[in-house]
Amino acid sequence: MMTLAPEELVALVRSVFPRYETDQALAILVDVPRDTAADNPPWKERRRLAHEWWTLLDARKGEIPLAEVKLVAYPDVGSNNADLPADGFLMDGALPDVADELERLGKRVSFEQVFAVTQLFLAPTEYSTTAPLKNAAKRFLFRAATMPGFAAEMIPALRIDYGEVARRVEALQSKLSAADHADISFTVDNQSGHDVHFDLRWRSAHASSGRFPELGSAGNLPSGEAYIVPYEGEKGEASRTAGTLPVEIDGEIVFFTIEANRAAVVGGSGRAAQAERAHLAAEPAYGNMAELGFGVLGDFGLEPIGEILLDEKLGLHIAFGRSDHFGGVVAPKDFSSPAAVIHLDRIYIPGVMPRVVVREVILGYPDGRKETIMTDGAYTIF
Repeated sequence: MMTLAPEELVALVRSVFPRYETDQALAILVDVPRDTAADNPPWKERRRLAHEWWTLLDARKGEIPLAEVKLVAYPDVGSNNADLPADGFLMDGALPDVADELERLGKRVSFEQVFAVTQLFLAPTEYSTTAPLKNAAKRFLFRAATMPGFAAEMIPALRIDYGEVARRVEALQSKLSAADHADISFTVDNQSGHDVHFDLRWRSAHASSGRFPELGSAGNLPSGEAYIVPYEGEKGEASRTAGTLPVEIDGEIVFFTIEANRAAVVGGSGRAAQAERAHLAAEPAYGNMAELGFGVLGDFGLEPIGEILLDEKLGLHIAFGRSDHFGGVVAPKDFSSPAAVIHLDRIYIPGVMPRVVVREVILGYPDGRKETIMTDGAYTIF
């Protein structure tokens, strides 16, 4: 099984979090299943990995240098990017397989307390913590690398040239921030064509390069993407995001009719379409076009492994649902319950959606210029 040697782990922390004199503590966050029936082998392995990293980093914390490395576990929140519970548990030994055991094995502590005294976070969790940690980082000025679904198969992505990754994502960020719209055309089964116009007015793009040099920042690791939230209509003028978005789900093509930046109709009669239709009816906020993202790691020879954390960084991806953590307006209050909050990426690369090809991505600028940045799934600007 691939793993990071202790010296590689220390070097990774030092690279991801350039040193501030105020850096004293790092916490490794990990979620524990509330119900053992929901557990799975990758989740078990991730908890084992979190414990191993804590042990190794604690033993070599002086090399980073830090005064403290801690392991904080908490009951799982049930969905990606839902808010964290009020409390977690400081652990000093192996992690349990069920959250009911946390009270017995750990010391209860509020996340407010943890955030107030911890400057650095690694979060190899089952359910993504990106949204809540982004929001908390702004309040408490810590830095966090979120690693939802992290697996040993992702370790090669921690060893690539992140200087070149940063150059590419910063170039994409600049172009997306300057553009006021993006037109994306798709081909399904090399036959039917479908188009979506994304309204990018009043929005700035973000770069996620896998390094967090700024206080108050949080994002994914491994990383390598630029992303932007389409305009959601909050300024009183309707969003112009519209079109037909094809998504391949379990081999089935589902068509989402997008109007004013929301999925309005779900086309298709198969099982996936029925499930998406039911999800949208139960949670209208799920239909929000929450992110237009451009990953670059596919150009470094990396392949999808079935985990969104890495796979979305390989190419174009479009997310549904929550957007407030990226600068949008759709937030947990727009969902029926904390467990229903979701930010879900749909990833347009051959290894994930072989039936759907990104035929072309064209950015439009306020001065009328047009720029093609992707053709047949490959970037044309690098």
